[in-house]
Amino acid sequence: MPKLLRRLGTRDAALIVMGGIIGSGIFMNPSVVARYVHSGALVMLVWAAGGLIILLGGGIFAELAARRPHDGGLYAYMRDAFHPSLAFMYGWTLLLVSQSGGAAAAAVTFARYFAPLTGWQVSTGIVAGTAILFFTAINALGVRSGATTQNAFMILKIVAIGGFIAVGILAPHASNVSPPTLPVSGGLLAAIGLSLVPVLFAYSGWQTSSFLTAELKDPQVTLPRGMIAGVVAVIVLYLAVNAVCLRALGPAGLAATSTPASEIARLAFGPIGLRIMATVIALSTLGFLSNQILTSPRVYFQMAADGTFFKQFAAINPMTHAPVVAIVAQGLVALVISFLPYERILNYVTCIDYIFFGFSAIALIVFRNRDAHDPSAPKPIVRMPGHPVTTLIFLAVAWGVVVDVMITSHETIIGIAILLSGLPVYWFFARPSRRAAAQRSSG
Repeated sequence: MPKLLRRLGTRDAALIVMGGIIGSGIFMNPSVVARYVHSGALVMLVWAAGGLIILLGGGIFAELAARRPHDGGLYAYMRDAFHPSLAFMYGWTLLLVSQSGGAAAAAVTFARYFAPLTGWQVSTGIVAGTAILFFTAINALGVRSGATTQNAFMILKIVAIGGFIAVGILAPHASNVSPPTLPVSGGLLAAIGLSLVPVLFAYSGWQTSSFLTAELKDPQVTLPRGMIAGVVAVIVLYLAVNAVCLRALGPAGLAATSTPASEIARLAFGPIGLRIMATVIALSTLGFLSNQILTSPRVYFQMAADGTFFKQFAAINPMTHAPVVAIVAQGLVALVISFLPYERILNYVTCIDYIFFGFSAIALIVFRNRDAHDPSAPKPIVRMPGHPVTTLIFLAVAWGVVVDVMITSHETIIGIAILLSGLPVYWFFARPSRRAAAQRSSG
C-alpha cells in the first residue's frame, strides 16, 4: 500500500517555516505600526516584541514536535491533547477559510501585479486561477517537487529582501521630522497593544511546517531545529526591513505611506524602483501560495486517515506518493475563493489561528503532565525554556489578540460561526466509527 515518504530534512523545514510566514505583509505593515507608535525606537521595540512572542511560539511548537512527532502537526496536537472534534474544527477552518483563503488572496495579489508588470491584458481571475492550478500540479508530483519549488521561491524572497535592505541603505536618509500625532485612547500602552496586532499577523504562519511531519526525516529532530532556525531568520529579516524603512523614510514618512517598500525603491531608483518592488512583491506572494498548497493538504489527509473526513482524501498516489486528492481539493477550494470578494471575510477569521495557538500552549502543558507520569514517554531533544511561565505568557498574548480582534472587528463572528459549523460535520463523519466501536464493545 503506498504511503507518504520521508524526503525532507532540516533545511527544508526551516525554509518552509519561513515560507509560511513571509508574504507581502512585511512590505506594507511597517507603516501600519508607525501610525500607532510615533518614534523609531518604539517601532523597532514593537517588532522586536513581536519577534520574541513568535520565538516563544516556535519554542512551544518545537517541543510539541519533539514530544509528539505525529502526522498532521497542529491538527494531531489538538486531537491527542484534547478531543478529535477540536482537531477536526481546526482542519475544517483551514480548508474553508485560513489556508484556502490565504492561497486565494496570494494568487489574487500576484494577479493584480501581473498585468502592469508584463503589459499583458489578462483578467485577474484567469491569472490567479492559473497560478493556483500550476502549484497544485507541482505539488501533485510529490512532496520533493513541491518542497523544492517552495524552497526556490523562499530563497528568491531572501535575496529580494536582502536587496531591498541594500537599496534602503543607498536611499537618501530621511530628515528627522516627528510624525503627526494620531489620537489613541488609553495612551502609550494602548498604542503599543494595537500596533502588536498587525505585527503578530505579519509573523504568523510558522505552524504550517508541522503539517508535513509525515514527510520529514527524523521529525522529532528536524522539525524542532527547522522551526527555531526559520523563526529566528524571519525575525532578523523583519527587524532589518524596519530599520531600513525608518532610516530611509523616518517615522513620519513611514506613517504617511501605505507602501513603504515601494516608496524606498522609488527614492533610490526613481520610477523603475516601483517596478522592481512590484516584481519582488509578486514573487513573494507566489512563494506564499506555493507554501499554502504544499502544507495544508497534509492536514486533510490525516483527517481522512483518522476516519473523520472523506476517505478519498487519504488516498496516496502510488507513483508520486503524494495525497493527490487532498492537494487537488485544496487547489479547487482556493480557486473558487479567488473568484469571490473574499478579502473582508479573510480578515474576519484571522483570529482563528491565534485561538489554536493558545490551545497549542495548553497542549504542551497537557503533554508534559502526561509524560511525567509515563516512564515510556519519549525524551524530547528540545524543551521550552522557562516553561510554564513562558508558555503561559504566549497563551495570554495569543488569546489577547483574539479578544482584541473580536472587539475591533465585530464581523469576526463569521469566522467563529465557520469554526463552530465544523462540530456537526465532525459528528456526521465520526458516526460510523462510533457505531463500529459500539458494536465491537457489545460483541
